[in-house]
Amino acid sequence: MVEASDDKQLSKTIARYGRVDLLCINELGYMELDRHGAELLFQVLTEREEKASAAIASNESFGWTETFIDPRLCAAIVDRLTFGGAIIETGIDSYRLAQSRARAEQHTTA
Repeated sequence: MVEASDDKQLSKTIARYGRVDLLCINELGYMELDRHGAELLFQVLTEREEKASAAIASNESFGWTETFIDPRLCAAIVDRLTFGGAIIETGIDSYRLAQSRARAEQHTTA
């Protein structure tokens, strides 16, 4: 999105993301987004609002204030994601974390 913005292709890119049947975003909340990145994500979600589905996977709760530095922008993004949607909380730890712990235990017992 940032590259598209820099290349003056932002409108076309947002429209493309707006047309896909299902937009999947994995690990939202893992990396910090600067204000510009968060605004771009907000634009994509706004383009898709009430038109197409989005699936978000995250090990973080909706308290993404570390991901989205601006609390108002964070609230607006969460609002877009949750409006008319279903939230499924699995309550399961990351399988990567579980595998890492299992490997660590194997190495300490070997």
